[in-house]
Amino acid sequence: MNLPASVFAGAAALGFLSYITGIHDATYVRADGLVKQVGFLWAPNWTFLFMVLLPLFFVFVTELVVFWKTQGRLKLVTEGDRIGNDDAWAHNVEASSYSYWSVFLICVVFAGLFQWIGVCLIPLMEGAGNYATDWGKLAIVRPEVISVPEEVVFTGLAYLYMCLCFYLFFVGLILLYTVIHDLWIIREASKSRPEVSYQHKVNEAGLRVMRGIFRCTVLGVLIAICMKAQSSYLTSRGENIAAWLVGDMYSALYGGNDVRDGIAYRMPTQYSSLLIVISTCVVFVYGWIRLGVGTRFQVALWKMLAVVALLVAGYLLIDAFAGFSILLGVGVLLAIYGLIDPGFGKGERES
Repeated sequence: MNLPASVFAGAAALGFLSYITGIHDATYVRADGLVKQVGFLWAPNWTFLFMVLLPLFFVFVTELVVFWKTQGRLKLVTEGDRIGNDDAWAHNVEASSYSYWSVFLICVVFAGLFQWIGVCLIPLMEGAGNYATDWGKLAIVRPEVISVPEEVVFTGLAYLYMCLCFYLFFVGLILLYTVIHDLWIIREASKSRPEVSYQHKVNEAGLRVMRGIFRCTVLGVLIAICMKAQSSYLTSRGENIAAWLVGDMYSALYGGNDVRDGIAYRMPTQYSSLLIVISTCVVFVYGWIRLGVGTRFQVALWKMLAVVALLVAGYLLIDAFAGFSILLGVGVLLAIYGLIDPGFGKGERES
C-alpha cells in the first residue's frame, strides 16, 4: 500500500496547496459572458484521478504481480525450476529495461517539462495563450486571486507530480505485459504435459491474470475519460463539469440548449488521454489473445472485452453529440461493476 498511499498523499497535498492559494474553487467570466468554474478541486483529472483511480490501479497491479511472482508462477514451473523462479522472473523484468527508460524520458521530459512550459509557463509569462483557461492559468484572468509567480510554482509542482505518477502508471502496464508474456511462454511449454490437473492450473492462472488485467484496463480508460471530459468541459458552455454532464443528458432526453457548443481552444489533454487508452487497451488485447484463445473461459473473457469496448466508445464519443453522457454513464456503471466482480456473476473458481 506504500505506492497507492503516496500517490493519494501527493494529490491531497496539492489540494491543500490549492486551498491555501485560493484556486481550489474559482470562477471567471469568459469572453462570451459565461461564468465558468475552473477551481482545482473541480477538475476530476487532478482530484478523482489521482486520489481514487490511480491508487486503485497501483493496488491491482501490485496484487497481480505479487500473485504471479509468489504463487501463480510457482504452481506451474517444475520442481527443478522452482529454485531459479525468482531469477527467471527478474530476468523477464530486466528484459524491458529499455522500455522503462523510454517511458521515463517521455513522461518526465515531454509530458512533464515541455507540456508545463507550453501549456502553463509561456501563457503565464505572456499573459495570453491558445489554451482554455483553467486553474493553471487563472492568474491571467483573476490576478487578484493568485499572482503569476505563485501560479508558476504551483503548476510546476503539479506537473512534476503528474509526470512521475504517469511514469509509474506506464511502468505498471509494462509489468502487466511481462506477466502475460511470462504466462504465455509457460503455457506453450505446458503443451508437453497433457495432464488434466496441470492444464486446469494453467487455465486458472490465466483467468486470474486476465481478471487483474481487466480491472487495470478499466481503470486506465476511466483515467483517460477524466482527462478528456475535463478538457472538453473547458471548451463547452457548461458552468461546471457536473452541470455540463447533466445538461447534456437533459438536452438529449427533453431537448433544449446544446451545452457542447463552446469556444475553440487547443486541447493537448485530448492527445495524452488517447495515448493512455491505446496503451492500456493494447495490453488488454494482448492478454486476451495470448491467454484467452483456446481456454474454457471464453464467455467471461468476451464479457470483459464487451465492457472495455463500450467504455472506449464512451471515451471516444465524449462531446461528439448531444446525449453522449448517457452512453458514457452506462459504460462507467458497467465498468464499476466489473471492478467489483470481474467474473460478472461467476465464482472465483471455474471448472
